[in-house]
Amino acid sequence: MSTIFEETKFILNKYHIKANKSLGQNFLIREEVIETIIESSQIEKEDLVIEIGPGLGTLTKYLLQKAKKVICIELDKKMIRILEDRFSLYQNFDVLNQDVLKVDLKELIDNEKKNTQIQKVKIVANLPYYITTPIIMKLLEEELPLDSITVMIQKEVADRLIAIPGDKQTGAITYSVYYYAQAQGILEVSNDSFIPEPEVTSKVIKLNIRKEPIVHVEKKEDMFKIIKCAFMQRRKTLLNALMNTNVFNSKEEGVQILEKLGMDKSVRPEKLKLEDYAKIANILSKSIDL
Repeated sequence: MSTIFEETKFILNKYHIKANKSLGQNFLIREEVIETIIESSQIEKEDLVIEIGPGLGTLTKYLLQKAKKVICIELDKKMIRILEDRFSLYQNFDVLNQDVLKVDLKELIDNEKKNTQIQKVKIVANLPYYITTPIIMKLLEEELPLDSITVMIQKEVADRLIAIPGDKQTGAITYSVYYYAQAQGILEVSNDSFIPEPEVTSKVIKLNIRKEPIVHVEKKEDMFKIIKCAFMQRRKTLLNALMNTNVFNSKEEGVQILEKLGMDKSVRPEKLKLEDYAKIANILSKSIDL
């Protein structure tokens, strides 16, 4: 039985193709990593799996054995041909030649639920690293009926996504992920697990989508805008960052709000919990239009 490395080399030679750097293509060849991704995604026989950027179909082959249906979304037309050649005989396989950022995923999922007896919807992917954040934020912000998102991404980004707000890895995106999901790191993946080798270490993470928001906020859009403004000037104190971005109309107003909430006026943005930003947003939503 051929190894995944040999299988990948065979496919690349057969179709006379190379990885497209502009699309961030790096083909996974480490079998134990694939097994870990499949195992941690906990796919059941009544699940719909949406795979983003399936490439040569290395993961797809295993997903098709587990799920009721697998829908692959692939931008590269060369990969579409390969995927159709490999899996056209599978009754539970479908592929869309589209940019995932432009796909109406809610409509896609709704149609599948109407036409088939789907229980849960799960995202599984080896995401292109150059576009990781926009994809993950689309999946979360559109509040799709997802059970989980299991993806392999750049380790540096992964560590920010799965951090608990207040940790040293905390970034603005940390709060967004924490609001929508419980995040966990699964496995670090060395760069020699791919061909061609990326310049960075990778990491498999899983986001279990929350059924209910973890904090109550009047307008979540306001809260996330405040967080974004706070981290635009991360080296400054929260007070100065929000004053410089006109979230606070004046230093006096900012001091007054922070004191009312029992916060130190010298606190830095990354030290706040999500609940703290929710409280600031709730106060401001009553007095100003963000």
